[in-house]
Amino acid sequence: MMTTTSPQTNFVSKKAQVFKRTGLVASISVAALLTGCATTQGPANPADPLESMNRSIYSFNEGLDDAVFKPVATAYQAVTPRVARDGVTNFFGNLGDAWSFVNNVLQGQGEGAYNSMVRFSVNTVFGIGGLFDVASEAGIQRKKQDFGQTLGRWGVPTGPYLVLPFLGPSTVRDTGGFAVDSMASPLKQAHDVGWRNSLYGLRIVNTRAGLLKAGDVLDSVALDKYSLMRDVYLRSRIGGVVSGGDGRLENYDDDNAGKLPPEGQ
Repeated sequence: MMTTTSPQTNFVSKKAQVFKRTGLVASISVAALLTGCATTQGPANPADPLESMNRSIYSFNEGLDDAVFKPVATAYQAVTPRVARDGVTNFFGNLGDAWSFVNNVLQGQGEGAYNSMVRFSVNTVFGIGGLFDVASEAGIQRKKQDFGQTLGRWGVPTGPYLVLPFLGPSTVRDTGGFAVDSMASPLKQAHDVGWRNSLYGLRIVNTRAGLLKAGDVLDSVALDKYSLMRDVYLRSRIGGVVSGGDGRLENYDDDNAGKLPPEGQ
């Protein structure tokens, strides 16, 4: 039976992705800050020819986060036990392993595909639908991959840096990859619109709650948050080195990409 995706569903889905991408940025940002990498605004970055527009969109996203997402996430963290939040994080991470399996196959990453398949199977069966990360306890490493990375493996250039409304840091290539990631999301296959929207909303709030401490550190240290987030995002996606000047991925095996930083509670 075919289902029609409502505009509301698409909107909520897009909002869910902004914090997934912010998780990637914040995790690497904190690591950079701990090594003394405080970024100030300097000369124009050649990878960011649309900086003026990007900064305007970045300011919009920051204002929306301050007004809506951060307060809701703070309240969620205050009333939800840590074990429950961990279960939610594990559940969505398990769904991500299923899509990582597909991308590892498309990239010819045999070990990554095997690990993703085993992780999804083990956590779904023995982890009660993915609520418990049994695979990590067993030493099965996560090989996280998305379609933007797959395009990089196929030789597609990154293109200019972009900041997307609601979604945050990206590039031209990653924007195209994100469109495919969204269409292939297991959540999108849920037929009940109300249930699907509830899961999207839960993922938004839970992910943002996991980034509260990292965001506070970033706010207190970075002199120019825009430049810092741009630089660490690009470094995470191309490994800090552009192969042959064509913008292709240099570091294909970054298994930490997109992982959330520990809450430290």
